[in-house]
Amino acid sequence: MTRFTRLIESVRSLADPAPPATCGQEVARLGLGTFMSFAGVSHLTFARKDFQAQVPDWFPMDKDVVVLASGVVEVALGAAMLTLPQRRAAVGVALAAFYAAIFPGNISQYAERHDAFGLDTDTKRLVRLFGQPALIAAALSAAGFPRRGSRR
Repeated sequence: MTRFTRLIESVRSLADPAPPATCGQEVARLGLGTFMSFAGVSHLTFARKDFQAQVPDWFPMDKDVVVLASGVVEVALGAAMLTLPQRRAAVGVALAAFYAAIFPGNISQYAERHDAFGLDTDTKRLVRLFGQPALIAAALSAAGFPRRGSRR
């Protein structure tokens, strides 16, 4: 089986109900769902200014619009993680893709030296960058990847 064929099969499997979750996957799903719901609400309310610091200066949209739109997406992903355990594979992959899509904002915050969320030094902003791959890994774990018994 070629890599492309395996990729197509993996994408198709996202439409199927996920196999039973392990305890760790359930903890990741519930933790990320809660975290994302809270983060989304904070985008829409009390932390809007801080989140604007993560929108790159070069991004061609109004920073507040980007923060509001990403907040809505975060609330939706968080709610889906919490309420759709039977679709955790698709939701977890969508969340991992979201984390990857917003990673340039974290890089921008470091490169452009924007202070927010207590990230007021280059060292703190740099350390923050290593959290994003951990979030991506957690989302994929909550999704059930790698699948038990799958080839490496």
